[in-house]
Amino acid sequence: MQPLFIDNLIYFIDLLGTVVFAFSGVLVAGRLKMDIIGVLVLAAVTSIGGGTIRDLLIGATPVFWIKDSHYLLTIALTAVAGMGIARVQHRFPWYLLPLLDAVGLALFVVIGAQKALSYGTSGIIAVIMGCITGVAGGVVRDILAGEIPMVLRKEVYVTACLLSGSIYVILLDVGLGHVASMFVSMLSLLCVRVPAIFLHLSLPTFHLGKDD
Repeated sequence: MQPLFIDNLIYFIDLLGTVVFAFSGVLVAGRLKMDIIGVLVLAAVTSIGGGTIRDLLIGATPVFWIKDSHYLLTIALTAVAGMGIARVQHRFPWYLLPLLDAVGLALFVVIGAQKALSYGTSGIIAVIMGCITGVAGGVVRDILAGEIPMVLRKEVYVTACLLSGSIYVILLDVGLGHVASMFVSMLSLLCVRVPAIFLHLSLPTFHLGKDD
């Protein structure tokens, strides 16, 4: 049994990640001039899509947002607040969405890995589940928005998730506490992803030869 403090901290981080990713969904919906249903759908799939896939894969059913309606309430409130903010601030800097996405990744990768470990998975599977928790919602969001998902672009994206999840699992294995492991893991992702955003860093691309 984990201490109550750890459980509450994990829950808070999960809800914070829900808010961050939901707001990123609102930004995409606003850019595409969607109606309120479209806003809610993009906010929801971005924030709970990855966690839903994770829970189904590790057998954590019913999935988290069905057992706890606070997640849906958080998404709805974030969508309403986001639309209100967008009406006041009509234009946002180009880096806002990638930064929100980076923060959401940092929060959700560690949450996904932690939950997978709590269901008895190996460390490697926990890292994969952390990546799925972080990126899958954004993939669905981008597909619905008619964009190439970030995970398929040249950006340093999944690499940062793999690094963060691996650091979390390794630190737990060597005996570091849950809280320290979580924050070091989240910080490591931000230290990789944020500079990549502003410096436009990318991974080498795979190319078979010259185009015809």
